[in-house]
Amino acid sequence: MVLIVGLGNPGNEYSRTRHNIGFMVVDLLAASLDARFQPGKGEFWQAQCSLKNIGVTVLKPVTFMNNSGRAVQEFLEQYETALADVLIVCDDFQLPIGTIRLRSDGSDSGHHGLSSVIYHLQTDQFARLRCGIASASMPPEKSKMKDFVLDQFPESELRIVETMIERARDACLSFITDGTERTMNKFNSKPPEELFT
Repeated sequence: MVLIVGLGNPGNEYSRTRHNIGFMVVDLLAASLDARFQPGKGEFWQAQCSLKNIGVTVLKPVTFMNNSGRAVQEFLEQYETALADVLIVCDDFQLPIGTIRLRSDGSDSGHHGLSSVIYHLQTDQFARLRCGIASASMPPEKSKMKDFVLDQFPESELRIVETMIERARDACLSFITDGTERTMNKFNSKPPEELFT
């Protein structure tokens, strides 16, 4: 079974914020697979489905971002899923808006949600799909980054964000059927320049 986890914060006040890109991507993914989220046996919502005879679970932790790893650990303790079949989807303020990057492993790069997953799983050997949110509106001071990531996208960025979410959904679909390497080769590229004009 393949596990796709979107990171974000539960609650309507966070639903369209930059930090909730992970939730937005997996919401679209689940809808594309005609799957509905239901409460799981833990601190998460899950949607179960299949693609080309491959079992898929789409997961949304409800622990709030900084404790995301607790929900992922709870799920993996209940269901047999190899780490090679786990993909974490999250935002990344170090990537330009509109850009997505898939990696097979690595550090948390300052992302508290990824840090929590690494801590609870006691490994960084899992794939992660980062969705860029860095833009001209990003504050230069790190002390203001919390407000930035918890703010909604301005209208001027919505078109490129929607396209990025669709590309990230497509990358998740590719991960399910084609694995990490082929998906990296296909999706780790710059978004079309016309999106910025």
